[in-house]
Parts: sequence; structure tokens; C-alpha cells
Amino acid sequence: MIESPDQRRALRLGLIALCVTEIISWGVLYYAFPVALSAITADTGWSASAASAAFSASLVVSAVVGISAGRLLDARGPRRVMTAGSVLAVPAVLGVAFAPNLAWFTAAWAVAGVAMAGVLYPPAFAAITRWYGEQRMRALLVLTLVAGLSSTIFAPLTAALLDHLSWRATFVVLALLLGLTTVPLHAFALRPAWPVLTAEGAEHRRASVARAVRSPGFVLLCLSFTTLAFGFYVASLGLIPLLSERGFTHSLAATTLGLLGAGQLLGRLAYGPMVQRLPSGGRLVAVVIVAAGSVVALALLPAAAGVLIGAAVVLGAMRGLFTLLQAGVIAERWGTEAYGTLTGIFTAPITTATALAPWAAAAGAEAVGSFRVLFLLLAALTTLSAFVGVVSFIVDKPTQVPKALR
Repeated sequence: MIESPDQRRALRLGLIALCVTEIISWGVLYYAFPVALSAITADTGWSASAASAAFSASLVVSAVVGISAGRLLDARGPRRVMTAGSVLAVPAVLGVAFAPNLAWFTAAWAVAGVAMAGVLYPPAFAAITRWYGEQRMRALLVLTLVAGLSSTIFAPLTAALLDHLSWRATFVVLALLLGLTTVPLHAFALRPAWPVLTAEGAEHRRASVARAVRSPGFVLLCLSFTTLAFGFYVASLGLIPLLSERGFTHSLAATTLGLLGAGQLLGRLAYGPMVQRLPSGGRLVAVVIVAAGSVVALALLPAAAGVLIGAAVVLGAMRGLFTLLQAGVIAERWGTEAYGTLTGIFTAPITTATALAPWAAAAGAEAVGSFRVLFLLLAALTTLSAFVGVVSFIVDKPTQVPKALR
């Protein structure tokens, strides 16, 4: 519980700062690239697949480095880790902007991947979870609702910059924006108290982490969430070509993808009532069933615009719910003491799966002959993730039974 006015002010300031920095960090480090891709390839002559591979490499690096970042965050708190990440992000984005060749471009994105591990959702979720304790879900909901606007803000902003500047100048502007906002906010606003462990406490935490990651429940739950994340991202990336196959114009398909993004906000708003009515396993099963149904609907229902747009919005809502499921499941199953470390380990394969999603969407459709068939396979895959998730709750019991989250 929050005990004093000073603590309340510090927590409010920390949450506000994270809302701002997550919008900007996601916008610059993630959403700007796909908007700028065509300008990059037109100017450099690099293939879209090669440039995209460089960006995907940053996500893989982020997944690997995220394990160490989570460990550091547990030991030192979010201020140092997230400030260091935002400081590193500035030269990384400038390196992207001034890359003279594809090798330099790839190396710059790899450095950006290190920065991502320190500034995107996992460290922010860890900070909120430790600061707010049993009130964490309310704060996490605020953070994800606000940060969910990142693509809404930065996709058109990046496009507007590209209308007046080269892609290189655009990334310079974005790097300056990143440095002038996220660095001071991380350095000066993330100041709520952070527990410092004794040597004995640190050893106990290491032992608890080792027990958790070796448990069948952790392994199976990680597999379940990785499979579900892969299905969500491949379906999102394959939505435009699927709808094009089904007779939509490119502009209507692109609009539908945008509405899928808006659906994420609706899903996050529904998370509070879900927490009150369903346990963790029930929430996972509900999200998977509705997500699989919406994917099947996109592939099989009559190609009426209203029907398929509605299915896309529902899919987006389930993706929004998934973000909050991922944020809360570690604390609910294994407590908050080593949340940063466990989250770093848990999200590493999930982030790697999302990095592979762009390739998998194109290669999968080519292998099976159409995006409609690919979407039916994705529905089966996401359904399998629910089964694995349920088994994870059966094979071992949570080490901490959470109180009601209000």
C-alpha cells in the first residue's frame, strides 16, 4: 500500500514519465521503421527483406540482452537501467540514419536492440509491478492504454517527416526527440523507493529464480505465451494480404489494420472486469478461444467489409488483452521479488518469435498457397497454446496466491 503523500507523488510522477517514454521509445525504435522502409530501400537500393532482417535482428538482440537487463533492474531499480537504455538509443538511431552500407545499418539496429531491452515494456512493467504491489494492474492498465497510442502518433508523424525530409534526416529528428525526452524523464522521474537486498536476500532471490525457471509450469507457460504471441503477430502482419486475397482494396485493408490497432485499446479496457471474474488460466483460455475464432472468421466468413472489419477489431482486442496477461502472469504465479529477472527470461522467446513473424507471414503463405489457409493454421496453433497454458497451471501450483486485484 502507498503510505505517504510523498510516496504517492513519486509514484504518480514515475507512472506519468513511463507513459511518455514508452510512447516515444516504441514510436522511434519500433514503429518508425516500417513506415520508412520503402523510402530506405528506394534511396539505398537494399532489398526490403535485407533491411527488414536488420530490424528483426534488433528484436533478437533485445530478447537476449533482456535477460541481463531484468537481472540488473531487480538489483538496481529502473532508473539506472532505463536511463542507460535511452542514452544508448540515441547514438544507435543516429547510426541507423548515417549508415553508409547494409552492414553498418544492421550493426546500428543491433545496438538499438540493446537499448530496446532497457526501455520498452519489460523494464517498465517491472518498475510498475514493484512500485505498486497489489495495485499494480490498475497502473499497468494506465501505462498500456497510453503507450498503445504510440503507433497512432508515430506512424503519421514519421510519414509527415518523410514528406519533407529524407529518411536519414527523419531518423536524425527522431533520435533528437528520443534523447531530449526519454533521457531526462528516466534520469529524474523514476525515483520511487527500490528495495536493496542484503547478500543473503540476493542469494535467496537467485535460488527462487532457479527454482521457477526449472519448473515445468514456467517452461510450459513460456511455450504457451510464445506460441500465442507468434500467432498474433503473424496474423497482424498477414492481415492486409489476406484481405487483399478476399477482395478488399489496399486502402480498405490498411484501414482495417489500423482498426485492429484501435481494438487493442478496447481489449485493455476489458481487462479489469476479466481479472475480477476469471483466474489467470481462465483469462488465457478466454483470450485464445476468442482470438482463434476471429482468425477463423477472417479466413472463412463472407467477404463483407463490416464482417471482416469486426473480426479484425476483435482480434486486436485479444492482442491488447494479451499484453496485460503477459505483464501480470509472472507476479501472479511467482511473486514480485524477482519479477525483472523472471520477466527477462520469460519474454526472451516471445520477443524472438515476434522478430520471426514478418518472415513467417510471407514464407508461410507461400508454403501453403494462400493467406486464408495460413490463417486457419494460425487458429489451430493459437488453440494449441491454450492447451499448453492450461497444462502449465496443472503441473505445479503458484508459489504466491494473489489477493484480489482491484
